[in-house]
Amino acid sequence: MNKNDDKGIQQKNADSRRKFIKNAAAIGAGVWIVPRHVLGGKGFIAPSDKLRVAGIGAGGKGQSDIAMFAKSGKADIAFLCDVDDRRAANSVKAFPKAKYYKDWRVLFEKEINNFDAVSVSTPDHNHAIIALGAMQRGKHVYVQKPLTHDIHEARVLTAAAKKYKVVTQMGNQGGSNDGTRLLSEWYDAGLIGDVHTVYVWTDRPVWPQGIPWPSAKADIPKELDWDLWLGTAPQADYVDKLVPFNWRGWWDYGTGALGDMGCHLMEAAFRTLNLKYATEVQASVGSVYVDEFQRGYFPKSCPPSSHVTLKFPKTDKTKGDIEVHWMDGGIQPTRPEELGPNEPFGDGGNGTLFIGTKGKMLADTYSENARLLPLSRNEEVKKMNIPQKYARVPDGANGHYRQWVEAAIAGYGKKEVSSPFETAGPLTEALLMANLAIRGFDVKRTVGDKTSFPGRYVKLLWDNDNMRITNFDEVNAFVKRDYREGWRLGM
Repeated sequence: MNKNDDKGIQQKNADSRRKFIKNAAAIGAGVWIVPRHVLGGKGFIAPSDKLRVAGIGAGGKGQSDIAMFAKSGKADIAFLCDVDDRRAANSVKAFPKAKYYKDWRVLFEKEINNFDAVSVSTPDHNHAIIALGAMQRGKHVYVQKPLTHDIHEARVLTAAAKKYKVVTQMGNQGGSNDGTRLLSEWYDAGLIGDVHTVYVWTDRPVWPQGIPWPSAKADIPKELDWDLWLGTAPQADYVDKLVPFNWRGWWDYGTGALGDMGCHLMEAAFRTLNLKYATEVQASVGSVYVDEFQRGYFPKSCPPSSHVTLKFPKTDKTKGDIEVHWMDGGIQPTRPEELGPNEPFGDGGNGTLFIGTKGKMLADTYSENARLLPLSRNEEVKKMNIPQKYARVPDGANGHYRQWVEAAIAGYGKKEVSSPFETAGPLTEALLMANLAIRGFDVKRTVGDKTSFPGRYVKLLWDNDNMRITNFDEVNAFVKRDYREGWRLGM
């Protein structure tokens, strides 16, 4: 043994003695050095193991989203951001340690290293710009439905989620309910044969639509940053009763009843039948008459009701094309003959009906209360012991939030989520394509002294690769809108 080896052994012995004396002193003083998770007790989650969330949009639905993330026990609400201090007040009170910002761009610039994920719950027209900005900075994102305001934006976010390898989830929490999985299992088992038609309906809108833009300019509340609220939308004067909710009925900001409820109600059809992109769409809309034989013309406002028919090409789960009907404003399809005269059709206001070659399936909002028609078939199915094919999300719709939090903590590709942009993007595009047909009704063409509306009562044909309608060019302006100066996607 050489001298260097001897010195090394002496050093190790000295280190061991010092460690022993230190531990002995701690034991003598009644202090035990134990792992941090043991100190916290069963179920303890160290702060370093929690997802740090920045909530963009802290009032209304944003308030409930943020609360649900926190309720998971695995998320810290690190930052709150809202253009309206009044709307944010409850969240600020509930999370006093969260730093508050009014401008999400300033939050991203100053705090980018201090949060892991972003929740976006703003009016539809600002969803994409915030979500993409977060993804480009490597942040996981949860975005309220509809995913975007425009088809182009939906396509961009779908690609970005894959490019930046972040965990994404759209806020259509019914996608985590048992009902949508049960419908899929029944269909896969062949209980209703081959589905060729689906009806989806809602009692929305529950806000004013089919109305003129208010003529009276109003004073901007001191708590509201109106310019930030407008964001990507065209410059406009502030008017009463637009904020915080009725913006849904105006095309510059919202996407109507389709944007509000379509992602909730149509998700089951997309999952069950593996739908992707529609090929054609046609629509009829409710009329508003302002005088005898004088139809109102309110192109800024969504119509009071509509019936849209979308055609989807054959999938690996169907034998042919699929026709999906969307109805809003209280319009409903004809009751199925298999449904008793006093048996509820959907849940009254909303519903989804699958029509197959051997039977029918029906569900309520969020795909709850899934059932076969006639209802007597449901007792028969219980005896069939159809195996559970698709894993359930603990706590269903409420578990939608925890599912995203846990997947984000695990990292991209490690855990499944119910509504990743991979599926939420095409679903959103279908709804926005339906809106192309609806908006086409108000496209006015004037030649000399003659005015016509060539987008009414026609079928629009969709070129999916190039994202454009091929037989009525005017509506392509709604596929990708122009942002207000100073705002751009990816800023």
